Amino acid sequence: MEPVQFGQYPPARRIILHVSDTHLLAGNRPLGGRYDTAANLARTLEAVERIGVRPDAIVFTGDLTDLGEPEAYQALKAAVDPVAERLGAPVVWVAGNHDERTSLRRDLLGLDATEEPVTSVHDLGGLRLVALDTSVPGWHHGDLDEAQLQWLAGILESPAPLGTLLAMHHPPLPSHLPLFDILELRDQSRLAGIIRGTDVRGILAGHLHYSTSGTFAGVPVNVAAATCYTMNLTLPAVEVNGMDAGQSFHLVHVYDDTITHAVVPVVDAPTGDYFSAEWVERMALLTPEERLEAFSRKPAR
Repeated sequence: MEPVQFGQYPPARRIILHVSDTHLLAGNRPLGGRYDTAANLARTLEAVERIGVRPDAIVFTGDLTDLGEPEAYQALKAAVDPVAERLGAPVVWVAGNHDERTSLRRDLLGLDATEEPVTSVHDLGGLRLVALDTSVPGWHHGDLDEAQLQWLAGILESPAPLGTLLAMHHPPLPSHLPLFDILELRDQSRLAGIIRGTDVRGILAGHLHYSTSGTFAGVPVNVAAATCYTMNLTLPAVEVNGMDAGQSFHLVHVYDDTITHAVVPVVDAPTGDYFSAEWVERMALLTPEERLEAFSRKPAR
């Protein structure tokens, strides 16, 4: 059904599905001997379709494969393309530190197998999405060379009608986990100098395997957790390790004056049956005052 405006905000101008860190392996070998990354991706994609939205894009923020194997990229494409086609949404692929640029470009994007950064610009009906490549060949930390920064600066010289989102793997945020501080995006002040004061409204990132958010150069940053495995943050920071639980993706709603990022858990759990499309239809037939009376007023004690 069409979205109904019950509150002060009209429907979102654009909707993005933000997925990260699939870490597929050739032949679906278990990652670390324990994680079935293909099965976890399949569960995530099933959840993506269950939401029932028609997103303007599906964004994967890096570590698409674990070792950069051609077969793993081909398997990823085979899993995602049919879902994207059914949803009528373009897919934006971002390179991560576990990816290999040559294989990513050739086996996923159909481009020349070079070591050039994997970057792209997408016009989502006036919302500009710029994919950056923070991967460093041969290393796991992140960086952006001067050529890529100047390329970004040139793009941002002209504002987009609905503003700009950046998609990248390494988030420009601190982490309370020591291992991620070692593997952070280096020289972040250079990126800050490029985006400060521009029309950049948000940054989508991955890498951390847990959901978090913050601000960078005055811009909101939102990190989506992984589909393969997540970090067990119930442990002390120096003891945090992965677990096959807590997988999720983000449902991003872009409004005129704000952007929301809902964490959508990928979980099989009993769900209540109070709210439904029929309930919303009944509320839509009421006046605003009647809706408040029917749903907001507390019963008398």
